[in-house]
Amino acid sequence: MMNISDISRRIKQRPPFQMIEKVLELVPGESAVGIKNVSVNEPYFMGHFPDAPIMPGVLIIESAAQLCSLVVENNGTDESLIYVLLKVDKFKFVKPVIPGDTLNITVTKTRDACGLTSFDAVIRVDGEIRAKGEMTFTAVAKENIFGHE
Repeated sequence: MMNISDISRRIKQRPPFQMIEKVLELVPGESAVGIKNVSVNEPYFMGHFPDAPIMPGVLIIESAAQLCSLVVENNGTDESLIYVLLKVDKFKFVKPVIPGDTLNITVTKTRDACGLTSFDAVIRVDGEIRAKGEMTFTAVAKENIFGHE
């Protein structure tokens, strides 16, 4: 199990964009189960939507993607690389995620070849599937994105 401090040492995202708050299970290179507590205080709820707050689907995907990064970088963050999301496929949003929900996110690696790593993701609230789909990532050298610093 990993708490928020452990997670912060291992992923590059920081609040308010750090989505994973607890890791219940981690099998390096294979799978993980993590938690995201959805709070009404998160800034996106002010505009999405003021009278009926719903967590944006892209942020549900981002939560799962951050958990995937813990599976891929099982020994901690490689400061010279950034894992970028290349493809999101077959994602379904079964029921809205609202403030007060706790996302239980399961990611399982399905492929790792030719520089591409793919995962299946299932996001549940109270045991019910709220979203599911597939994601594919690749590692990119930071210098190739931002140049030499």
